[in-house]
Amino acid sequence: MAKTGLLSSDPTLRARAAELKKELQRLVRTIVDDEDYTVQSVDLAKDTLCALRQLKLSKQATAATATAATTTSSFKLREAVPCPDEFKCPLSKEIMRDPVILASGQTYDRPFIQKWLNEGNRTCPRTQQVLSHTLLTPNYLILDMISQWCKSQGIELPNPVMNGKEEGVTGAERDHFFSLLEKLTAPLPEQKKAAKELRMLTKRMPSFRALFGESVDAIPQLLTPISGSKSQGVHPDLQEDVITTLLNLSIHDSNKKLVAETPDVIPLLMEALRSETIEIRCNAAAALFTLSALDSNKALIGKSGALKPLIDLLDEGHPLAMKDVASAIFNLCIIHENKARAVRDGAVGVILIKIMDGVLVDELLAILAMLSTHQRAIEEIGELGGVPCLLSIIRESNCERNKENCIAILHTVCLNDRTKWKALKEEESTHGTISKLAQDGTSRAKRKASGILERLRRAVNITHTA
Repeated sequence: MAKTGLLSSDPTLRARAAELKKELQRLVRTIVDDEDYTVQSVDLAKDTLCALRQLKLSKQATAATATAATTTSSFKLREAVPCPDEFKCPLSKEIMRDPVILASGQTYDRPFIQKWLNEGNRTCPRTQQVLSHTLLTPNYLILDMISQWCKSQGIELPNPVMNGKEEGVTGAERDHFFSLLEKLTAPLPEQKKAAKELRMLTKRMPSFRALFGESVDAIPQLLTPISGSKSQGVHPDLQEDVITTLLNLSIHDSNKKLVAETPDVIPLLMEALRSETIEIRCNAAAALFTLSALDSNKALIGKSGALKPLIDLLDEGHPLAMKDVASAIFNLCIIHENKARAVRDGAVGVILIKIMDGVLVDELLAILAMLSTHQRAIEEIGELGGVPCLLSIIRESNCERNKENCIAILHTVCLNDRTKWKALKEEESTHGTISKLAQDGTSRAKRKASGILERLRRAVNITHTA
């Protein structure tokens, strides 16, 4: 006779378990079947497995408490099943109300990591890794797992907004906000003053960012001074303030879809990427990066043709813009159709030149590894001298992630271009580079290096047999 319990008696949790199992099957199939599976796929599979574990624990805890006295308090429930460590913020050591992902990949409760960043820190508190950016991405999977666990324990999780320290907007502030938008159609001096103030307010006050989402016309009004026929000859200070305000708005999660889907936003950001003012170009690239956190926005931005001006800006190589540009290109190329666009727009050649010059090697190798699943990208890597460059990095770099990305690219080259086998054989014969990585690299690097060595051995055996 089948056992009955929480998952069988609660339709909501039963459906949740089925959904998690289906997602886990899909992720595991991707990891097993795809030689070039991503780290993100592994992390998602791990998180999904943790969610199933918590559902199971919830079932056991509920079964145990069902036999206890009906007067058992919620405090005793919490004592019976301690809060899982993965639900606690590493900084506060308390259960997370608003979990967010830092650039290092670690998850923290928003108020505590925001305080850490506001104090001027630019490293991950847990790993000490230097952060490539300070944007915080909501971790909806962990939040859902925490919510399910709290529900099973009879604990009410405080609303993040109620728990936070952000203040609401007063009626007077709301009126002032709309008056500033109206001034954007006034003569230039008033436009500049209003745009400057909107930039400052949306930087300092998250509540002002949220105001833009409350009015359908707010973002089009913001764009008025720099859109249409007025876009030619716009005062650079005015353009910078409007573009930077768009960046500030795009940081607010609820605004990302709204901002990107406002008709003039992406074209104006693309135009700003070609501005003569580097600050405008940097902030336009940062806005595209932030907006591309949503998959639907990735597709929209890619279709709009934004990759070409981003790649041109990367090629230009201005130090202030490089990080934001590389981050935007990386984010956009996560979806397959944008990889093809990036390759078509010359990304491979630009990236290889920068890597050979020692510029932003970590970030650009990650992009190149992503692009290497595209056939034309592999051909260009071979044609442009990428193989010796990648082998040199494996030999000389101390960064395991860079070595892993290099050998993953070389593995794909090896599979698709036999003319490069000679260079790989010579490298192995002279330095033993690939064998060393097969012994000492990361698990993925070992697998890729061993795959190359096996192919080279087969080639030698075939030659001897012939």
